[in-house]
Amino acid sequence: MDELVKIRQAKLGDKEALVALIMGQQNEYYRLAYSYTQNKEDALDALEDMIVILYDKIHTLKKDEAFWSWSKTILVNQCKKILKNRKRTVSIKEIDQEETTDKIGETEDTMDLEQALGQLSAKHQEVIRLRYYLDLDYRSISEMTQVPLGTVKSRISVGIDKLRIILGGVNT
Repeated sequence: MDELVKIRQAKLGDKEALVALIMGQQNEYYRLAYSYTQNKEDALDALEDMIVILYDKIHTLKKDEAFWSWSKTILVNQCKKILKNRKRTVSIKEIDQEETTDKIGETEDTMDLEQALGQLSAKHQEVIRLRYYLDLDYRSISEMTQVPLGTVKSRISVGIDKLRIILGGVNT
């Protein structure tokens, strides 16, 4: 109930209420952005863009209860925009630095899974990361990606089957 009050206040122009809403879910937002961008800086850039858009457009939100899915959809769209516009070269130094800071303690299995995921299409990677990395339900994934629920389920199923084949498992 307290969140709905903050959402209503934010819609009326209360910046502090909007900041409180965002800060209350900052870790969830960051994990979502990072799962798309796989890069700390890009994830933070997407979060900044999302906050600006939320501030500018919150008054257009029709259903207060939809704030979380609406804000996450905006974040996903910003991540996709960043990925689409990412046209930079990465130096060996950057790769080494990212591996030592972002991947400390990462196991071979995790690295194998990431490599296998990289072989899937972007649409299959997206739904698998949202479902299994962020533990989102099918309906939330459908809303965030703006894809029908049946398509989300199908993409997850097909993606998992392809992962099994890539990782040397048996296809069911």
